[in-house]
Amino acid sequence: MAVVSWMEILLLTGLVVGCYWNSLSCGFVFDDVSAILDNKDLRPATPLRNLFLNDFWGTPMAEERSHKSYRPLTVLTFRLNYLFSELSSASYHLLNVGLHSVVCVLFLRFCRLFLDKTSSLVAALLFAVHPIHTEAVTGVVGRAELLSSIFLLAAFLAYTRSNGADQSIVWTPIAVTVVLVAAATLCKEQGITVIAICCVHEVFVAQGFTLPMLLDTLLQVLRGKDGFPYAVLQTLLKLIVLIISTLLLVIIRVQVIQSQLPVFTRFDNPAAVSPTPARQLTFNYLLPLNAWLLLNPSELCCDWTMGTIPLVESPLDLRNLATLAFYSLLGLLAFHSLRHSHSSAKTVLMALSLIVLPFIPASNLFFPVGFVVAERVLYVPSMGFCVLVAHGFRIVSHKRHLRKISWLMIGVLLATHAVKTFNRNWDWESEYTLFTSALKVNKNNAKLWNNVGHALENQNNYEKALRYFLQATRVQPDDIGAHMNVGRTYKNLNKSKEAEDAYLVAKSLMPQIIPGKKYATRVAPNHLNVYINLANLIRTNDSRLEEADQLYRQAISMRPDFKQAYISRGELLLKMNKPLEARDAYLRALELDSTNADLWYNLAIVNIEMKEPSEALKNFNHALELNPRHKLALFNSALLMQESGEPRFRPEANRRFLTYVQEEPDDANGYFNLGMLAMDANENTAAERWMREAIRLQTGFRSALFNLALLYSQSRRELDALPVLDELLRHHPEHVKGLILKGDILMNHKKDTQGAKVCFQRILSMDPTNVQGKHNLCVVYFEERDLPRAERCLEETLALAPHEEYVRRHLGIVRGKMAAMSVAGQPLSPASAEGAATPSMKEEKKGGGGKEEEEGRGATGSAGAGSKKNVRKSSSAESLSGNIQSELLDDGQADKQQRTKSKSTKEIKDIEKKRAAALKRLEEIERILSGCPTFCVPLQAALPAAFPYRLPYLLCPFYFNTIAKI
Repeated sequence: MAVVSWMEILLLTGLVVGCYWNSLSCGFVFDDVSAILDNKDLRPATPLRNLFLNDFWGTPMAEERSHKSYRPLTVLTFRLNYLFSELSSASYHLLNVGLHSVVCVLFLRFCRLFLDKTSSLVAALLFAVHPIHTEAVTGVVGRAELLSSIFLLAAFLAYTRSNGADQSIVWTPIAVTVVLVAAATLCKEQGITVIAICCVHEVFVAQGFTLPMLLDTLLQVLRGKDGFPYAVLQTLLKLIVLIISTLLLVIIRVQVIQSQLPVFTRFDNPAAVSPTPARQLTFNYLLPLNAWLLLNPSELCCDWTMGTIPLVESPLDLRNLATLAFYSLLGLLAFHSLRHSHSSAKTVLMALSLIVLPFIPASNLFFPVGFVVAERVLYVPSMGFCVLVAHGFRIVSHKRHLRKISWLMIGVLLATHAVKTFNRNWDWESEYTLFTSALKVNKNNAKLWNNVGHALENQNNYEKALRYFLQATRVQPDDIGAHMNVGRTYKNLNKSKEAEDAYLVAKSLMPQIIPGKKYATRVAPNHLNVYINLANLIRTNDSRLEEADQLYRQAISMRPDFKQAYISRGELLLKMNKPLEARDAYLRALELDSTNADLWYNLAIVNIEMKEPSEALKNFNHALELNPRHKLALFNSALLMQESGEPRFRPEANRRFLTYVQEEPDDANGYFNLGMLAMDANENTAAERWMREAIRLQTGFRSALFNLALLYSQSRRELDALPVLDELLRHHPEHVKGLILKGDILMNHKKDTQGAKVCFQRILSMDPTNVQGKHNLCVVYFEERDLPRAERCLEETLALAPHEEYVRRHLGIVRGKMAAMSVAGQPLSPASAEGAATPSMKEEKKGGGGKEEEEGRGATGSAGAGSKKNVRKSSSAESLSGNIQSELLDDGQADKQQRTKSKSTKEIKDIEKKRAAALKRLEEIERILSGCPTFCVPLQAALPAAFPYRLPYLLCPFYFNTIAKI
């Protein structure tokens, strides 16, 4: 075996990098979305064993909707990519480019077995740059071809070492071959075909047999003239080992797919459901079509399904000539190579083996596949094509007069193919560029029109997407998916009537009920979504909920294992206030898929509706066991723990919220609830930090702003709370609790009664029956010494809330004050006080009223001193009580000053009796007030221990009322 030099390895690697470096800027497109973005098997949280239980797309092999493509080793490499770079597409493309380089080097070693050094290098160079490989290399899912090819070539190269120097059998290379074949098959199914290639090599190359020699030997044995030669017996023994290994792999493979073939529709492969002879004629015509793509890869297309290739329905169709020509050429080459034993014949035979044998599983000749033509399945057959081209180049270049032109032609071929490959990579940059490039090649494929529409839909360009979807329905009027796309786009454009009409058209195209006929064999699972989509649309109308339920049940009747129908019906039943039936629907879905975290989450939502918080928490935890990063389960389970009020749950709730914000770093709700947890734990610094972060992420976040202001107020940082309240009221001017809190701070900490009055009046302008706002406005009137107005205000408040005892007590306090002032002859309102009371107030000030006030309070004992202290600490209630006390003392002091100047001893005694009565009454007022921690009780009532502003997040419409979509 000729060795590959380092210079040749560098040359091939450099050429591959030069042709494919621009693929690193491509994203995940087409099948990459299902295999990478939507495949949970890539996530570290998914157990590794799931890779060996699910298909290539992450669907359990046991499910009928599974594609039955079993490629766990390929998915394992995707998982490794995810481990290092998560969903950064560049790393996935980089690994593909590296794997293609490895294949090129192994292919060069393969060519060295049958070609000379120069022509083998030409074959490897042509393989490295061939444009047909862009789908396999630039498309991430093409890694299955790359990995399978590596193991396929390695298995063949290992097998070539199974013959000893004395023509004995060396079993170690055969064992290695079997292991490598198994690995190739676990990367992609066609890897098993390498055993057939090994058999061809063993018989016609290693043993040097030709077809006439084999026939002659067989005739001799049948006539009894001679037994099998020793060489033939050795060959048979090796072939038996290979065949048994193949059968074992096939049996295992059949067991894995549970003896079921995948279900494909006529849209995926129209010829597969066509009658004879259209089916046979079309499938045979596909062979020369694939050969033409290898020969002339000028018009490449990512999707060849649906109407791309019209059916060959008649033997008179001119395309049958291409089929005849292909079979004639193939037959001539095979006949020539099997009749002769020279090296040229062996080279052609091995090239034909590489072309034909790996292509058989995708040929549709023995069983239908889910595509008509797929460029990536030509990756291995192109090796045989490149060997044939290089072999032809060697023959031509050995002719002296054709040497220069042969080198010129091969140089032009390599250059044009390299340029074509480089340019073709740009088509795979995004789904929009990929599918628009395909439409340039073929406009009769409705799937391409649909896919361009999907790409535009993902950009929220619904109007333009609708035009492509409508064109798809014109190209393929019976395409159920196209009509579903039209309906969905109309729905996104808020055109419900048009959306419903489109869904009804799609529904009318569904197969009709045939008694005793299994729908699973005739209906693609995604087409059943028409029932789901139509039901989801009409259930927005509460009068049509039963109609929507009937559609869900119809989908279930067509496919009892249709999991999505149970999920959607569970949502609807919750909306219809039928939680027991909703629970039954989810339990049935869990019977079909007990490893689905979303289903356990939805069941927890039902438990919430049924007032079963412990069961809900249990099911949330089950969802998190299956998917520790399930965002909704993390958030709502933490919320449930938080609202339970049990301190033992706080650390775990905090951990889950922290995990949630790692998953959703831009969701302000996570930070807000972390802040609420910190407030519950009296960790004010942390609470402030989380609340600030929530407000930063969501400007005008109502609950975060108010709770931050409340935090400042409770921490005696009332002045810090004011700008927060201002921001809250700028975004939410109707926020009643914010207005109450701001009014309280303005009146008690800034002594701004006018500002407080504006706050409370704004509340009453929005809701004249608001007891809290009305009562606190009464407090403002009292602070302004407008006692008649305060009395009327409290009477109106009592009429609104006749059962509120604190309002009644406070009305008694005001009336008592008014009575005391009337006895003292003082005015009851500021307006009348301007003429009569001002002199006495001036006199009081001249006498050092402030100091006297302090002394007077001291004379009343500890109650007075306590009231003065409380004025600094508490809210307007204590302020009001302080005012009552202060004014009564002021009145008594002023009265005493005047009477000592002019009254008799008897009059002085009468005054002292009145003073003693007033002080006794003051003590009674203080006793009443001591049972009410704040006079401004509505604020206290508005902020109980379980503060109501966190309650909306307990049953958050975005979270707890959001059922997980699967």
